[in-house]
Amino acid sequence: MDAIDLTPDLILGATELERTDRGLRPHRLPAHARRRDADPQLTMMEAQPSGIRLSVITSATSFALDLHATRVAYRGLPRPRGVVDVVVDDVLVGSQALQAGDAVELDMQTGASTHIPGGVDEVEIALPGPGEKRVEIWLPHNEQVELVALRADAPLRPAPTEGPVWLHHGSSISQGSNATTPTRIWPVVAARRAGVRLHNLGFGGSPLVDPFVARVIRDTPADLISVKLGINVVNLDAMRRRSFVPAVHGFLDTIRDGHPDTPLLLVSPLFCGIHEDTPGPGAVDPAGWATGEMRFIATGDPADVAAGRLTLRVIRDALAEVVAARSDDPQLRYLDGLRLYGEADAAAVPLPDALHPSTEGHALIGERFADLALGPRGLLSADAPGRAAG
Repeated sequence: MDAIDLTPDLILGATELERTDRGLRPHRLPAHARRRDADPQLTMMEAQPSGIRLSVITSATSFALDLHATRVAYRGLPRPRGVVDVVVDDVLVGSQALQAGDAVELDMQTGASTHIPGGVDEVEIALPGPGEKRVEIWLPHNEQVELVALRADAPLRPAPTEGPVWLHHGSSISQGSNATTPTRIWPVVAARRAGVRLHNLGFGGSPLVDPFVARVIRDTPADLISVKLGINVVNLDAMRRRSFVPAVHGFLDTIRDGHPDTPLLLVSPLFCGIHEDTPGPGAVDPAGWATGEMRFIATGDPADVAAGRLTLRVIRDALAEVVAARSDDPQLRYLDGLRLYGEADAAAVPLPDALHPSTEGHALIGERFADLALGPRGLLSADAPGRAAG
């Protein structure tokens, strides 16, 4: 196989590509935000390439992609490794779990961290049949990677870009937590079902109505925009209602500075039983240490809601009121997150860790979002039937 230059036009969904000693590291936030605004949690998450993929046209039948991963591991709590998915002409043809790479091992009981170095993974990709085809190589949604080398047994060229660009901002659920592979996270499920090009700004533990993220969205080309807020504001106990509502208005104002007429959807939280009526902070359930399972609990006092502390029910009411107050913006719509995943869904397809959906849950959410928001009469379409979905 011959070496192929890893040029930016082969890579979709990244905001920037950083040149490192090993190769290219995809980023989902620009350098100025990483340097000044991002805390360690967000710095870690934005470099995990959720939604980022190589997209090429080729007649090759064999590929090899070398990449070096860096993952977060929790001592005593095993976690599945990141996976590379291969899609040919819109059909998933293979998945390969990573085996090598560096690990940053965290001890959740003491707070200590240990760096464990590792090597490069070679992802070998066998492609079907002769003739030209569109090949997408979806990078792991849950591990940082550096792209080291690409090889193929025939030339390739960038695939033509087709369909509108959908820019989505959300939490670890939008980044893909608990989904088994990168094409099974709900934004990718929705994008593939609707035929749109995903630009995923879902950041685990980090959608906190930050003004700098609104500026990134403002400055990023997009045809459709969705913003899903609430779960991390609650489980970090980051705001009270008095500060949350004007912060959301300011966030939307900033987006509108760069996208005055772009269809914009504000999405409230999915059902999450631990935080429906109990404020944060959220915490890891210590009972899980005995079984090696990570589960989450809410530690706040429901009585504090009267004093302005936030729960998911409060957040949903507040976001609906924000959209109603902006009736002069005909391209702003609201989607109640319970329509994507509600209490009945939690009974049928439970949250494995009490916070994040399973792969089956991601599929359900993605299919519903595609139909409710991205379809021909969806909330992000020009001829949507109304401004809100209850």
